[in-house]
Parts: sequence; structure tokens; C-alpha cells
Amino acid sequence: MFRKTFCLINEKNLCENVANIRENYSDYKYCIAVVKGNAYGHGMQVVNALVAGGADYIAVATLEEALKVRKYNSDIPVLCLEPICTDGLKTANDNNVTLTVSSLASLTEIVNSDLQFKIHLKLDTGMHRLGFDKPEAVKSAFDIIGQNDNLQLEGIYTHLATSGVNDAWYDSQIARFKQLTTDIDLNQIPIVHIDRSITLVHHKKAEFVNGMRLGICMYGFAQSMATPTGLAKLKRTVKMRGKKISQPIFENSLRLKTAMSLYSEIIEIKRVKKGEFIGYGAAFTAIQDMNVATIAIGYYDGMNAHFGSVYCGGKKCPIIGELCMDMTFIEVDGSAKVGDRVEIFGDNISVREASLKSGLSAYRLLTGITSRVPRVMNGKEYEL
Repeated sequence: MFRKTFCLINEKNLCENVANIRENYSDYKYCIAVVKGNAYGHGMQVVNALVAGGADYIAVATLEEALKVRKYNSDIPVLCLEPICTDGLKTANDNNVTLTVSSLASLTEIVNSDLQFKIHLKLDTGMHRLGFDKPEAVKSAFDIIGQNDNLQLEGIYTHLATSGVNDAWYDSQIARFKQLTTDIDLNQIPIVHIDRSITLVHHKKAEFVNGMRLGICMYGFAQSMATPTGLAKLKRTVKMRGKKISQPIFENSLRLKTAMSLYSEIIEIKRVKKGEFIGYGAAFTAIQDMNVATIAIGYYDGMNAHFGSVYCGGKKCPIIGELCMDMTFIEVDGSAKVGDRVEIFGDNISVREASLKSGLSAYRLLTGITSRVPRVMNGKEYEL
């Protein structure tokens, strides 16, 4: 690593997060760890930490991601959440990748390939993104797979659009799932997985579900929210009046720790006089004499001016001026020096704080740290 800008990945936190979730939600038999988006920006190298914590299945978005998982673990079952094109079926078969089937057309291509696969059916219960949306189509797929010795119907699932805390969509999607599966026997399908991080913690397990898909919570976000009281409770009551929804669970006892911290360093310090400008567009003018440090991280790396400040020398230092592609200006005091480490987020500025200030969800913030920034885990550097 030549430029001292990097993400520090805490393997222990990842492992313990999964173990803690499994302990708190032990009524789920299967734990599917979602590592799409390069494990939410952490890198596929974390797969074995998640497995060590108790994940017994891995889910990815694409075949390319599945192949990355196979570099680090050749045995763990891997589900591809997107349909795989015909050209990729042989590669998927060679690497023991479980397929998502979301239409009869894609199922026909798989049958015609004469290859052996485990299959998970995807149902569209309201997202209108992927999946079967008619009971007769679900029944046809169920029967076709059951009649083909090359195929095993291992799972069935859907994706829930909202938390269901302040809306009725969660309940309508659950009802739609039941309607779509009216003509098949769910007991014949080993894994039924519906819940993602946010619905897992806010709702009791549906009686027909035995699998949970862990996404953002594995990386340290418990999704807990304060139980509304007073005026907040009244507003929610008024908003939900007349809507038939299940009673959500607001708070949970998960003890999760974020696993990613982002650091850079000071590469130069300038003494800027009152009235002089700083950076592109002369967008910032010093209102007094000040010390301005340049740090080696910019918007191409995923830096965001709306973070507001960074942590350096035992204190928060404000971000000033326009971000550069590769560098950022901060105001420092006289104790700062070239080579000082700068925390963008970590122990002193949490990911949650950076997320709130920037207006970015934790998903976008973590996956927005680009591949130019090396990840470091257990003292070893790796690139995405």
C-alpha cells in the first residue's frame, strides 16, 4: 500500500454479528448471508468469517460474484439471486451454484441444458422486479421441477419492499406469498426464506418460513428503532388508522458492531491567510488565518463533503472547500503534521453518523467506497 488510504475490516466483528443474530433468532433453521455488492463493500474475503459465525448459505447477485465466493470457499452453498443467462449455466453447474428461477421461460432454458441444479423459485409479491406473479405459473414450475431428475427444488422466496412498521405493504406481501403458493405444498420445499434484515427484526417469524437472509445487519446495523411514545405514537396511530397490519416489534437486543472503518492521512499542510481562497471554484474563502491540511482521499474514493468532519489528532476537524477527485481539504490546528492518520469513519465518527450527515443510507455509503481503496483485514491488504 503506497497511499495510506484504506478500509480496515474487522473479521471478528463480522463473525460475532452473525453468531449474535443466530442466537437471537434461533427459530430460523437456515441463515443465508447476502454478500452481493462485494459483501456490501467489505470484499468477498469476508465470506469465511460469516460462515464461521453461523451462516450456512451464501447469496450473491450475479454469477461473477458467485465465482469470487468460490475463490475463498469451495463448499458453502451459493445462491445466485438473479437469473443466469444460458451461456453461464455450464459455469454455474461446474461451480455448484444454486439458481434462482423467476419465470417459466428461464426454467425451460435450464431444463433444456440437461445440467443438474438446485433451484430456488422467486415469487413477485409486490416489488414487480423479478418473480412469478400467478399461482398457476408457480404450480407449473413446481411440477416441471418435480418431474425432472436433474433438478431439485430446494427453496422458494420473495423480497419484501418495506419494513412494515409504518405501512401495510409487509402484510400484503405476506398475504400475496400465501396466495401464490396455494396450489403447492410448501412442506415439500426445504428452505422457505422471506425475511431480510429489516423485516427480520421488526416482525415475528411467519409460520411457514424457516430461512432468513442477512444483509446489512451482518455488517453491524441492528435496524432497531425507538418504540414511539407521546406525540410520535399518536401520529403513528392516526396514520395507521383503518389499516389492518400486524403489530411490529420496534426495538431489539442485538449487540452488533460495524466491521468497516475508513482512514486516510495528511499529505500536506498550508498556512492560509484571511481572505485567501481554498480549492476549486474558489468556493471557500478563509475568514481568518488558518491551517489547512490536504488528505489523500477524494470523491472518486467515495468521500463525501456532507460527512462534515473527519477525526484527526484527537478531535473532529471540519471538511472545507470543494472535494477533489483524489484529495480533500480539512481545517486543522497547529499540532497537526504530515503523515497523521485521519479517520473518515470508525471508532470516533460512526458509520451511522456519517450516513445521517451525508443523507446516504448505510447501504449506499458502504458500497460507495470504491475499489481503489484497499481493504485490510488481519493485517493483510486486499483489493476488490
